[in-house]
Amino acid sequence: MQLTPEHEAVRDTLKRFIDKEVNPHVDAWEAAETFPAHHVFKRLGELGMLGLTKPVENGGAGLDYSYGAVMAETLAHINCGGVPMAVGVQTDMATPALAHRGSAELRAEFLAPAISGDYVACLGVSEVGSGSDVASIKTTARKDGGDYVINGGKMWTTNGTQADFCVVLANTSEGASHRNKSLIVMPMKTPGVHVARKLAKMGMHASDTAQLHFDEVRVPLRYRIGEEGMGFIYQMEQFQIERLWGALNNVGIAQRAIDTTIAYTRERQAFGRSILENQWVHYHLAELQTEVACLRAICWQGVEEVVAGTDATRTATMAKLKAGRVIRQVADGCLQFWGGMGFMDESPISRIYRDGRLTSIGGGADEVMLQILSKFMGTFPSAH
Repeated sequence: MQLTPEHEAVRDTLKRFIDKEVNPHVDAWEAAETFPAHHVFKRLGELGMLGLTKPVENGGAGLDYSYGAVMAETLAHINCGGVPMAVGVQTDMATPALAHRGSAELRAEFLAPAISGDYVACLGVSEVGSGSDVASIKTTARKDGGDYVINGGKMWTTNGTQADFCVVLANTSEGASHRNKSLIVMPMKTPGVHVARKLAKMGMHASDTAQLHFDEVRVPLRYRIGEEGMGFIYQMEQFQIERLWGALNNVGIAQRAIDTTIAYTRERQAFGRSILENQWVHYHLAELQTEVACLRAICWQGVEEVVAGTDATRTATMAKLKAGRVIRQVADGCLQFWGGMGFMDESPISRIYRDGRLTSIGGGADEVMLQILSKFMGTFPSAH
């Protein structure tokens, strides 16, 4: 895809914002294991970054997905993985179904303030015992008059301690597991919503992650997104955008790892010359650069498919799978060339190494991506 000056303007605006208002604070946010989401999102909203691909009538720019893809890549300019992930949840994980399937009233009430940065959003899909196996979730939403009454809980909820609303996937009937679920917007201040705990993680430290409990939580039926019983389908559609976002963001992170490592090894001396002068080092970095270029190519193939309105499931799945492998390969290979400093928390490559490991787990584990691709190929046992 040929990027335009308008695409580059988005990239430049976002980079300037990151350099001025985000990166100077990242180390403190990492240490605190949270960041001021409302402040950061409000500033991003003022810059128009939270609604690039969202409807104009809700305050968005109404641009095609290629602009969101540029943003996903550029967010990797942030010197940690947690803050970009939190932004990605807002733009590409918790709100796509709301934007495409939500009623006009629902979009006005929740999507518009998410685009402006006045509301922070989170997504409630994964549960204890139901991570990648979305069909097995236990959270229920029963009808009672004009309300849903929601019981259950969610796990690994990014933005969960700060969010104003959660888009919850819940069982709304006793039917087949792929046809009995609905997506429902749940304001987080509703009685019965409890942040059970803030989770301590191996990486992504600046991003707050919560375990949520729901005890007889009442929300109006009109807070359902789209049709009842279609939540699993909507979430699968939403997952494709999430997976493309993750792959694109990892392109940027992997490139930052390589660039940072080149700069470090050029300056670091051992045995009378820079580390970078060793053939193994610059050859291996060339191999890693090639892997990143291949990942970027498949990501942008997926972007082109989304923009064209075709089904990008297969390509997005491949991109997500490849991204998890590439970021691990790049982070591990680069870290080795930092020597002892690579093992220190203070080094940027160490943070990339920790943060990047999530890519092969979150949004569907590698094994689930392989299962999906096997079904496309007709080799998965159930396909016979």
